[in-house]
Amino acid sequence: MLVIEQYTITTTPKYNFPQPTIDTTLPQRFLEQSLHSLKQVQHQPFQLNQQNIQQFNISEQYPSNLRLKRQPITLKPNHQETTIAAVDTSTIKIGETSTGIIIAIRGATTWKQNRRYRYTRLGPFIFHITEDNKNEVYNTLEKSYFNTLYTSNRHATPHLMQMPTRLASLLERWLQTMLAKTVENGLILFDGSLTSGTIDTPVQRMKDILALARRNKSTVLAFSKMTSLRVNGYLITDQLPKHEPPYLLETTGAKFKPPTVVLGGVYVAKLNKANYAFRLDIDREIPLQHRMAAVEKLLGNDLYMQSYPETLRLSHIQCTFTANEVLAIKHFITRKHGIQIINRPDMHKLLFGPFGKGEFS
Repeated sequence: MLVIEQYTITTTPKYNFPQPTIDTTLPQRFLEQSLHSLKQVQHQPFQLNQQNIQQFNISEQYPSNLRLKRQPITLKPNHQETTIAAVDTSTIKIGETSTGIIIAIRGATTWKQNRRYRYTRLGPFIFHITEDNKNEVYNTLEKSYFNTLYTSNRHATPHLMQMPTRLASLLERWLQTMLAKTVENGLILFDGSLTSGTIDTPVQRMKDILALARRNKSTVLAFSKMTSLRVNGYLITDQLPKHEPPYLLETTGAKFKPPTVVLGGVYVAKLNKANYAFRLDIDREIPLQHRMAAVEKLLGNDLYMQSYPETLRLSHIQCTFTANEVLAIKHFITRKHGIQIINRPDMHKLLFGPFGKGEFS
């Protein structure tokens, strides 16, 4: 029998991660900056958002020398008791004001141990981001946790419309760091790839997260729900041999133009008979035999319907905003901060009638 238990996060010094002593500076700063930014927008009209974009994607380059080995690596589930932990974050644009945008960000970690799933959620953190305050908000959060390691790699403050994904990325890297510090002899699942050198993920930051995990004898497995990597013009996840799953297909030559770096070995993972496969990145510093052993422990300890780990799926579900939650956020900012909600006409429909479906329809 599998049991899911919920832990609610507040800004107290102790969290319900596998180990309780966690530095809470970053989530405390998130809450402080959230409240401070909302105070600046009190009693202003507010335009509801006409988009509903939940997740952020990192665009991938196309390594010209990428190859996909056709011989599958056969896997056998290993049922040795192993802790599995996963992390994901989500961001959504709630609406616009005359000076900026109102967004919400939330993160979730899920871990499975002794046949029980437990999860912890941080947020939602609600921000009013403007051209005037974006520097203060971003730099305060960046420095609150990553203050000494990456000063030389720090990028300029993002464009206003990039702020939702960049703030969510900061929260995600912090959560990943906390799991790398606390999970021992386990598996840590990331949403996305181990590609670094992007604006959201400096190389040294990701290297340090992976090193922390290795120090605690844990292995990082990064699953990408979507990939644009192709071999011979076809997506790597579409080139599946007729072979009984579970298995992996190994890629070679996954090298990108600087400053982008892939810190993991890149595989295609087909974990069951469902007609789905996913890109899987495994820490490159771990020997090949140990990489395969980690995937086999995942198979023996987690559910993987549709070839995707249940622990990571639950993290995604717990951080994603539902329609009811968005309505509650709108109600909260109206009552608590006196923000007047207005509905401007949809100019596409106003100008073009039944042909005006709008940019995101």
